[in-house]
This record gives sequence, C-alpha cells and structure tokens, in this order.
Amino acid sequence: MNRKTQVLIQASIASFGVYFCMYAFRKPFTAGTFDIPFVGDFSYKSFLIICQSLGYLISKLIGVKVISELKDKHRIPMLLGAIGIAELALLGFAATPAPWNGFFLFVNGLPLGLVWGIVFSYLEGREQTEALTAGLSVSFIIASGFVKTVGSWLMLHFDVSEFWMPFATGLVFLIPLLIFSFLLNQIPARSKEDIEARTERVPMKARARKIFTKTYFWGILWMVLLYMLLTIARDFRDLFAAELWIEMGYGNIPSIFTTSELIITLILLASMTVLMYIQNNRKAYKVIHGIVALGLVLAAGSTILFQLDYISGFAWMVIAGTGIFMGYVPFNTIMFERLIALIQRKSNVGFLIYIADTTGYFGSMALLLYKEFSNQTLNWTEFITFLTLGVALGGLILNHIAKRYFLQKSKAVA
Repeated sequence: MNRKTQVLIQASIASFGVYFCMYAFRKPFTAGTFDIPFVGDFSYKSFLIICQSLGYLISKLIGVKVISELKDKHRIPMLLGAIGIAELALLGFAATPAPWNGFFLFVNGLPLGLVWGIVFSYLEGREQTEALTAGLSVSFIIASGFVKTVGSWLMLHFDVSEFWMPFATGLVFLIPLLIFSFLLNQIPARSKEDIEARTERVPMKARARKIFTKTYFWGILWMVLLYMLLTIARDFRDLFAAELWIEMGYGNIPSIFTTSELIITLILLASMTVLMYIQNNRKAYKVIHGIVALGLVLAAGSTILFQLDYISGFAWMVIAGTGIFMGYVPFNTIMFERLIALIQRKSNVGFLIYIADTTGYFGSMALLLYKEFSNQTLNWTEFITFLTLGVALGGLILNHIAKRYFLQKSKAVA
C-alpha cells in the first residue's frame, strides 16, 4: 500500500470516527421533548437549546483566534480536554434541578465548538483533501440522527430519564472516541506535493488575520451571510427534528432519525465525489458553488411540493435536508479549502470557518428567540417550511455574488 492510500484510509476513518463520536456529547438531549412548564409560552427545550448554543457560539468566537493559531503539538490535548469537560457538564446537567441545569449545557457547548477545527487541521491543505473530508463532511449528518436514536433507545428500553440520557449516551461513545483520536494523531504531515498543489497552511497570528480580512472583506461578508442562512436552516431542522416527526405522524419510530439522515448521507457523498477528480482549483471552486445552488433549489422545490401535498413529510425531510446539507457541508470542508488554494494566500481554513460559524450560530440563536417571543402561532412544520423558502431565495443571491467576487480576485493571482 503506497503512502497516499495509507493516509487516505487512516485519516478518513479517524476523522469520521472522532467527529461522529463528538456528537454523542452534544446532540442526544434534543431527542427528548422536555415538555415541562417553564416561563409563559417559552418552552423549556428552547431554553436548553439556547444555553448550549450560547456556549457553542462563544466557543466559535474563541476559535477564530485559538484554531487559527493552533500548533500541531496542542491538538490532541485540546481535543481530549474538550470532550472531558463536555461529558462532566452533562453529568452536572443530569444531577442539577431544572431550570438551573441549563447552565451545564452552556458549559457543555463551550469546548465542543473547537472540535471541528482541531479535526480539520489534520486534513486541510492536501492533494486528497476532498477525499479525506468526504467522511468528515457527512459524519455530523448521520451522527446527529444516530445519537438521537441511541438516546431514544436508552429512554425506551432502559428507562433512562431525559435528563440522564445525554450523559449515558456520552459514556457509550467515550472509548470509541479515544481510539479514533489516537488514530487521528498518527496521520503523517503534509508532503511537498500537498503544499505545491494547495498552498502552504500556517498558523495565523492577529496581524495576518487582519490583513487577510481587509484584503477580502466583501467576499468574506457575502460568504458569511450565506453560511448564516444555511446554518439557521440546518439547525432548526436538526434541533427540532423530534417535534417535526411527531407533527407529521412519525413520533413513535426512534429509527426515523437515523433512517432519514442515512439517506441524505448517501446522496450527499455521491454528489461530492466529483470534486475529488478536479485538480484545477478555479474549476473546483465554480463546481462547489454550483453544488450549493443546486442544494438550495432542491430545498425550495421540495418544500413547495410538500406544501401542495404532492410529497409526504418523510420525502420532504429527506429531499429538503439533502438540499440544505448540499449548501452547508461544502462550507465546513471544501469551499474554504479550495478558496485558499485559488487565491494562493498562506493561511488556514480554520480562520475562515470559525468566522462563518460564529455568525451562523448567532443567527440561529437570534431567530430562535424571535420564534419563542413573537406572537406568531405557526407550528414547527409550518415555521420551517417558510424558513426553508426564505433561506433558499436569499442563499441563491448571496452564492452568486460571492462566487463572482472571488473569481475576480483570483485573476490578479493567476
């Protein structure tokens, strides 16, 4: 087996495994409905989501500096420390009475927002980055559904309460996470060929970040706004999947979480594989924007068909989910990877991802607060159908503007 094949297999398995297992410390609590009295019309589950999201948002903001400056020797200690803190926070969540236990979900979110940047730092800037990130790019799609299935299974078959279920789910995945983390840290460094093909990746101190942002400010702005819309659509569909399935008559089928996301994962993998064979960075960048646009059209089209009763709720969740993730996933993996290679600027993907993530999670929190405090009476299904249509329209416009901006900028480099 040659070196490239060895790196591809090892890195793909390890990165997929680490991020898949991380979701067991973040998402299982959303499988519960937490239908207990809270404050007025504000739901207790929304309060918990906001607590964790606030921690995650702050983590992303911290990550703009921490991940962009991250050195290789600090990656594994930071990764394992983040998981340890997150699991201890879930123990605090289970042992503390409501609503005070919301504080521990805030603590849980604080370290977990750094995990993506740590894992991706092993994969970026390589000739095989698209292939390496194929597994990583779909890990959070299938993992989100799978850990909810595990959480629901623990509650149904082992009589684990909603409050202890997140901690118990984390314990199930703890040892696998340690094994995958060890494998991840054994991945060889980037080769000379990798650097020549994709531009050298280096830690970015404050001055480098300032110059980069000033040089590409408008392009970054359009990208960030687009990513914010995609994050909002992804988050609402994911966080309130339990409520959506109940409203559409699938509430007593725990496997529905995994089944729907597995279908999306397979479709998404098929659509992304084409990029592994495109060596030209300019062409690849155009294709990625095309995938984002196609995803937005799919999301809007399926939503309209669902509203007109031409397709079922299950079909809508799968098709619209596929479309949203076709837009969302490239930003977390290959969009910024190819962008850096296109403009040939020594930097790293983590810096751009964490700027986008910070804005994205802020947008999700703001809209969730609006949904809870406004007087609108839409149920979750109605709300998310209108949200999906709005995201698709705005996203198509921003996607086109951002693509044109960076293609123009890249001409000065060519």
